[in-house]
Amino acid sequence: MSSPRRGYPSDLTDAQWALIEGLLPEPSTDGRREKHPRREIVNAILYVVRSGCPWRYLPADLPPWQTVYWYFVRWEDAGVTENLLATLRVKARVQDGRNPEPSAGII
Repeated sequence: MSSPRRGYPSDLTDAQWALIEGLLPEPSTDGRREKHPRREIVNAILYVVRSGCPWRYLPADLPPWQTVYWYFVRWEDAGVTENLLATLRVKARVQDGRNPEPSAGII
């Protein structure tokens, strides 16, 4: 029996997960069921990004690095990260009472 995973500072909060969950692509229905929860995949990607560690150095209590890397590459190729960041940027600007889009570019 496995013990619950320890939390990392890079893990998403429930509120953060609620913001991005719907922005991720739907799971494929023409294959086997996903073995690892999407939130754990995102947490593992954030662990690598925030810690700077190599993929192979992911802690053993996160999904296997090969699985995490597989999702990362596909989501990058599909533009998921760019879409996610753009959507969150607009939400943050609106929440701060600002125009959703910047009014001037900085060169």
